[in-house]
Amino acid sequence: MASASKTIVADLNKGEKLNGDNYDIWHRKVQYILEEQEILETLNHTMDQPEQGNSAQHRRDLEAYQAWKKKNSIARITLLSCMQDDLMCEFEGLENTQEIWIALKEKFGGTSATKLRRLTIKFDTFRKASKSKYEATPSGDVEHDTRAQDSRPYPN
Repeated sequence: MASASKTIVADLNKGEKLNGDNYDIWHRKVQYILEEQEILETLNHTMDQPEQGNSAQHRRDLEAYQAWKKKNSIARITLLSCMQDDLMCEFEGLENTQEIWIALKEKFGGTSATKLRRLTIKFDTFRKASKSKYEATPSGDVEHDTRAQDSRPYPN
C-alpha cells in the first residue's frame, strides 16, 4: 500500500486539483482513489488513541488504532495533494481526514440550487452597483448619476 500510495500522490500532483469551482467532480474522484487504496473509511470514521494497558483487549484496540492512524495519514496526504496550494495551506492544519472532508463539504459542497442562488445574489449586487453609476435617459442617452458617488445602492 505504501508504494502504491506514493505513486498515486505523484500522479495527483500532475492532475487537476481542487480549486473551489470543481468540488462536485473532485470529491467523487477522490473517493474513487481512496477506495482503490482501501482507505475510504477514513472519511467517515475516526479513532482516539487507546489508554495505556496490558490486557488482550487493549492490545487489539492499540493495533486497530495504529492501522487506522496509518490509513488516515495516507488519506490525509492524498486529499491535501489533490488541492491547489492555497487550499492545501488552508486545510493542512486539520488533524484527520474526516475533519478535512467535512470542512471541504461545508465550504464548497452546497447543492447546485444553493450555488446558483449565491451566484445570483452576487450578480444582482454587481448589476445594482453598475446601474447606480450610470442611468439611461428616456431618449436612451446615458447620463452620469451623481447618487453613485457615495457608492451605495439606491432603490429602483
